Amino acid sequence: MKAFRGRPSIMINRPLEFKKAELEIKSLQLSFGGVTAVKDIDLNVHTGELMAIIGPNGAGKTSLLNCITGFYHPQKGQIIFNGEDITDLHTHQLVEVGIGRTFQNIELFPGMTVLANMTLARHIHCHYSFVSSWFFSSAVKKEEIRHRQILEEIIDFLEMQSIRKKTVGSLPYGMMKRVELGRALALEPRLLILDEPFAGMNLEEKEDMVRFLLELNQRWGLTMILVEHDMSIVMNISKRIMVLNFGEKIGEGSAEEISGHPEVIKAYLGDTAII
Repeated sequence: MKAFRGRPSIMINRPLEFKKAELEIKSLQLSFGGVTAVKDIDLNVHTGELMAIIGPNGAGKTSLLNCITGFYHPQKGQIIFNGEDITDLHTHQLVEVGIGRTFQNIELFPGMTVLANMTLARHIHCHYSFVSSWFFSSAVKKEEIRHRQILEEIIDFLEMQSIRKKTVGSLPYGMMKRVELGRALALEPRLLILDEPFAGMNLEEKEDMVRFLLELNQRWGLTMILVEHDMSIVMNISKRIMVLNFGEKIGEGSAEEISGHPEVIKAYLGDTAII
């Protein structure tokens, strides 16, 4: 993959904030009948870190993400976020504590506009009642203006001004991925989980997505967990990498350490020459 282009400028009116996002996973295990998808996984992700999880198909990567985001509940182990045990919380509760996510298979409303899809994500930040919204009081107007300002900042940041009023179903696949990132950012997460955000993209679209993620991590201080198969991207942008194989962790460390790890080479990379 060729060198990535320069990063976009930081969001307008958005101060640099390092929101606490300490994730600790202890002895996590998830099974489906007699099949163990995640086996005794331990993991720590620190505030401001961009960590990647890699492994062959069926290694348990998405199953692990589904446990963190409440789609699955493990049979064993703990998930602790900012000192709170979130193992048994449901998806909507995890969004409220600050965990946002994008999906491997795009989960947008194709018949709605880009702006409408992103607006849906602001519901957790709405503080007015149904009655006050019905009468559209001054307090409601003020809050709606604030929500719209945040959405417009995200649209500007992701360079989506020209598609903001287009229906999602009419967009190219790579742009849909960008809209999904925008919707996740509209949640204002402390921890952003990205499940194969580069899948199905061409080279130019991948370069744009890399720019956005680096900006979010390095300038905003947003903590991220990235699951991705494109090793050139993973090795270039990740501070730390964990490798799974058949549900087990077989390696963890920097890109240099992982690329030279014999078990990782055997299970996934095949040959260090590809890095």
